[in-house]
Amino acid sequence: MALDSKIPNGPIADKWTNYKDHINLVNPANKRNLDIIVVGTGLAGGSAAATLAELGYNVKAFCFQDSPRRAHSIAAQGGINAAKNYKGDGDSVYRLFYDTVKGGDYRAREANVHRLAEVSANIIDQCVAQGVPLAREYGGLLDNRSFGGTLVSRTFYAQGQTGQQLLLGAYSAMNRQIGRGKIKMYNRHEMLDIVIVNGKARGIIARNLITGEIERHSAHAVVIGSGGYGNVFFLSTNAMGSNATAAWKIHKKGAFFANPCYTQIHPTCIPVSGDHQSKLTLMSESLRNDGRIWVPKNLEDAKAIREGKKKATDLSEEERDYFLERRYPAFGNLVPRDVASRAAKERCDAGFGVNKTGEAVYLDFAAAIKRYGTEEAYVKGLDANDSALVTKLGTAIVKSKYGNLFQMYLKIVDEDPYVTPMMIYPAVHYTMGGTWVDYNLMTTIPGCFSIGESNFSDHGANRLGASALMQGLADGYFVLPYTIGDYLAPDIKMGEISTDLPEFVEAEKAVVDQINKFINNNGKHSVDYFHKKLGKIMWDKVGMARNAKGLTEAIEEIAALREEFYKDVKVPGSAYEFNQELEKATRVADFLELGELFAKDALHRNESCGGHFREEYQTEEGEALRDDENFAYVAAWEYKGKPSDAVLHKEPLNYENIKLVQRSYK
Repeated sequence: MALDSKIPNGPIADKWTNYKDHINLVNPANKRNLDIIVVGTGLAGGSAAATLAELGYNVKAFCFQDSPRRAHSIAAQGGINAAKNYKGDGDSVYRLFYDTVKGGDYRAREANVHRLAEVSANIIDQCVAQGVPLAREYGGLLDNRSFGGTLVSRTFYAQGQTGQQLLLGAYSAMNRQIGRGKIKMYNRHEMLDIVIVNGKARGIIARNLITGEIERHSAHAVVIGSGGYGNVFFLSTNAMGSNATAAWKIHKKGAFFANPCYTQIHPTCIPVSGDHQSKLTLMSESLRNDGRIWVPKNLEDAKAIREGKKKATDLSEEERDYFLERRYPAFGNLVPRDVASRAAKERCDAGFGVNKTGEAVYLDFAAAIKRYGTEEAYVKGLDANDSALVTKLGTAIVKSKYGNLFQMYLKIVDEDPYVTPMMIYPAVHYTMGGTWVDYNLMTTIPGCFSIGESNFSDHGANRLGASALMQGLADGYFVLPYTIGDYLAPDIKMGEISTDLPEFVEAEKAVVDQINKFINNNGKHSVDYFHKKLGKIMWDKVGMARNAKGLTEAIEEIAALREEFYKDVKVPGSAYEFNQELEKATRVADFLELGELFAKDALHRNESCGGHFREEYQTEEGEALRDDENFAYVAAWEYKGKPSDAVLHKEPLNYENIKLVQRSYK
């Protein structure tokens, strides 16, 4: 089938406004007759469920957690972007649009990104009205800080708990609708298949994770807001329960999967400490506002630090290499995440790493503490030459901005980051790829929509920091509620959809058959045994740097591992009880297919761009070398029975408003 992105005609600044003026609407009385299923209750799913219910639709919301407020969006730390120009430093809708497209290394869809920039300001107004406690300046106005890849301050924040506070805002809006009976909440339920009737998404099959019961649920449309697939690497900054099952199940029923190789490696993560770990912990990118990243200039000093013979504080300024400031003077420590991650890896690969494994660099706040402390001393009329006083005052200010992040680091690493520089290293964080959607956020399955991180549309090959929360809330509060109405308008007289249809029976049988296969398998190894093996293949051969040889090997190794998994996995317990091993088995089964498609997508894309770095395609300075002539397109994969048989469809990216140039942050 040919891909139709349904992008409206006309100037880019007018597309969204003109589109809304001419779409079909559903009147309030008819909305009461329409059912919508929302899978996932993070910022995208939660805001969508609340808004759709507020409009009058009957919403069924599903999450595998015990409460919507435990969605992984709660872990987001640093902030949310919006083009309000509160700092008066030159920001605008166009500037946010430009930075997002450039930050994505010119691999995002222009029309979607401009719409995102347009509605960004509305998000802040919505959240403030909900009572979200965003940080404020002394005078009471909302405060902003900078994030990587930009030259302005446009990031709104709530200390290092922005995701939590925004999610609580969406959750409160959901609770109001749950109380009205407009949202029926299904906690501890996991979607295991989508049901398609006459070519349209009409429901899902879900498992009650407490009782094990398999349930059928019907609706006039299905919305997937289930997040990304970073846990295909086993170790990532994602919550351990985060998975790709909902997105992968719709892919296997006809939804194209786009750009799976575009995965973001976040530069500021607490380094791996050993094989015992099951997840990694993120340190917010907001720390790069005030923290300076460095390694020792001399290999001898790096070796001495690794051996415990020296400490970071023993090295003078002249003995330190602030390598991001050296390589990228225009942006310094605030280069985009992919650039910062590769630069840190390069220094560690060259032998300058500072922890026992040699895979860590320093994030140092000494200069910020001194700067803030000196300024505060002047403000209070105190002695700015008193170093102890300056340190005390500066530490208090840094604590007010990042205190919970410093506390997390202290508890995990057992070192005081106010005194000793943090150690950080890149780790898998966000996935820019996902289900392909058109301008309406609808997949190639009519009636099945995908929002937030589960779709591909807004971030290209690399997401700018603080844009994940922006996209999730933009899709849920301000985009989907318009576009889904246009789709549902013809269905207002359809009536309730029966779950006794043969399509529901068939889909339920497929789910039960897979579950029974796992329960009766009697293999030798746990699910985690296979997940860790998959993660090692992915990190070693499909991670921060890739090459054709490694990718070819990864495809073969993942296929072999998947075959071994089905033969030799052991799932204890029964199907009709609380069984977390069974939950993991169904999710890892999907990761073992997604991982192969991921590698296949990376192998076919003979260029480097954003989070996709092919060693064969780089500049003399080691930067990503794009090939706009041959690869300026979205790679959308159609499922054909197994990942190796997936068929590639291309959506050309025709940039009319931004000239394609080699990205530079110098």
